[in-house]
Amino acid sequence: MSAAEATDVVFVDTLQLSATIGKDCWDRVRDQVVLLSIYLHLTPTFLDASARTDNVGDSVHYGHLTKAISSRVTKRKGSYTDVHALIEDATEAAFELAREPADAIRVVVQLPKQILLADGFSVEVTTPKGGIARDGRTVVRVKDLVLPVLIGVNPPERLAKQRVLANITFFERAGAGHTGSAVDYPEIVKKMSAEIDNTDFETLEKFVLEIVRTGCLASEAIEAVTVRCQKPSALSFAQSSGVEITRRREAFI
Repeated sequence: MSAAEATDVVFVDTLQLSATIGKDCWDRVRDQVVLLSIYLHLTPTFLDASARTDNVGDSVHYGHLTKAISSRVTKRKGSYTDVHALIEDATEAAFELAREPADAIRVVVQLPKQILLADGFSVEVTTPKGGIARDGRTVVRVKDLVLPVLIGVNPPERLAKQRVLANITFFERAGAGHTGSAVDYPEIVKKMSAEIDNTDFETLEKFVLEIVRTGCLASEAIEAVTVRCQKPSALSFAQSSGVEITRRREAFI
């Protein structure tokens, strides 16, 4: 195993905000809870100076970063067209504060109330120095989506639907935000759920690959999809059994 590269990061973890960022899980445009984490990836060894002097003035002050982001949200009265607009605001504030030492800014926005039957939904954008958030690389995650499905080869499994937990990760092409409107991930998840509701499977492998296929073909902006599914009820003495599959979009074209 190779040695880890030197990295310096200043971050704010899970800043709670209230903002309107499009529709919520009930298809209503209104304020919702937004959990924002931001990571300033700095020039390697930049933090050595602050470590030597023990002076926060030689670093990037995370308190000032928090205030800068909160101030921007307040000025906008918490109103954004979509989550990417909020990420752009936070990214711009971070670059302005960190200036030259910032090699990249990574913003992760969690929307706990975005998707029904899921335990979480997040959008992560990493923007390199000199870029803007719409040019960055976007990763979207749906956490622990509950999917009732008829699945399995054993006779009892053919009689009733069982609970499957799906964790889905969408990888967008870099700069896909400039090619058109933002991808509607809640709508993609609804489509997946509807298709699965009318289908049955014998294997988790076929089930997972079908979700991957639907995700990859949902938008030209999506470069690849990873799906990890677990059957909590499958084994008596294990927490769950599962399958994970990653495919690029071109695998289905």
